[in-house]
This record gives sequence, C-alpha cells and structure tokens, in this order.
Amino acid sequence: MEKVNISEKFSLFNEHWSPKIAGEINDTHVKFAKLKGEFIWHSHEYEDEMFLVVKGTLLLKFRDKDVRVNEGEFIIVPKGVEHLPVAEEEVHVLLLEPKSTLNTGDQVNERTVAELDSI
Repeated sequence: MEKVNISEKFSLFNEHWSPKIAGEINDTHVKFAKLKGEFIWHSHEYEDEMFLVVKGTLLLKFRDKDVRVNEGEFIIVPKGVEHLPVAEEEVHVLLLEPKSTLNTGDQVNERTVAELDSI
C-alpha cells in the first residue's frame, strides 16, 4: 500500500496515446495517458471506459454529439459506444478500464498498444 503522486507519475513519460499502468483494482487497471491531437473512431465491445481529466480539456466526439470534459471532470463511455477522443492541447487523463481493454478497442492497428508499461 503506497500512495501515488499523480503529477510525479505524469512526469515519467512524454508519449501521447500510449497509456501507462499506474495501479490495479481487482480486474481493473488504473492508467495514465497523455493525449494530443485526434485519435481514431473506435468502441469497446465488452468494456466501459472512464476518462478523468487531470489536466487540460478533452473533447469526446460521439456519433450524435460532442462532449467537452474539463479538468476535474470525468465521463464514462459505455461499452459498445463509438467515440473519438480529441485533445487540441495536451491533456492528461486517468483511465479506469478492465485489464482486457485495448486503447484502440475494435480498431486494432499501428496505434494499438497491446503491451502497456507500468509506471
């Protein structure tokens, strides 16, 4: 049982769209990620996904609306819902996701990070 300093953990990496494992709760990973630019449209067939914005503003595009998630806010994307994360400026997010969750969901491609580093 050790406390985690969120700012310190974010200082350990610079890559965008490459989540890092910062902890585990049961079958769930606590992940930190830095986002910048536009990702890809994708969904997660079996997993809900929670984005908690630590720094910046995240735009989540859905097929029927756009949602801005500001610092200190979070949004839960239900399984099966197609979404496109966009970060106009660098955004730091904490993700709570089942261990089976791929960052690109149903769109496995060159942006997929299957083996996550721990920080």
